[in-house]
Amino acid sequence: MEPHEAETLWRWNSDPEVMRWLDEGYPETLAQTVARCEARDRNSYDNVLLGVESLEDGRLIGLVRLGGAEPETGDAELDVYLGEKDCWGRGFGTEAVRLICRYGFDRMRLHRITLWVADANTGARRVYEKVGFVEEGRARESFRRDGKWHDMVMMGLLEGELRDTP
Repeated sequence: MEPHEAETLWRWNSDPEVMRWLDEGYPETLAQTVARCEARDRNSYDNVLLGVESLEDGRLIGLVRLGGAEPETGDAELDVYLGEKDCWGRGFGTEAVRLICRYGFDRMRLHRITLWVADANTGARRVYEKVGFVEEGRARESFRRDGKWHDMVMMGLLEGELRDTP
């Protein structure tokens, strides 16, 4: 993720459809997004943020992040989203999740990767299940969208459970 890609990130974060199941926080101006991207710390063991690019045209289409990684526990939390809507439903999300998990297990020597997803976000849940994540718990009615409360589902994947094929 390069600072010059801040405008793309700002566009995604300003799109209600892209942000539907994400906790978007408060709106940012383009200048604020650029400043945040320029000030971002370099990748380290505890926080790896990578852009997802389409192999077809090299275009940035999303982000993946392994955050809060701790070598003592071998645990990290996964965040992922695709901002380019023309790439939804084409397998990019599944491949991005699979690749970042493979990186976490092989290169970072993680033992466990967790994530949180809204229960109504069935597309994302399908992606995570395809890769091998299983539901491990729920935070009941902890996410509000469109005037309705949704459960947040905690999912986990252990080293050795990653499915490399659908």
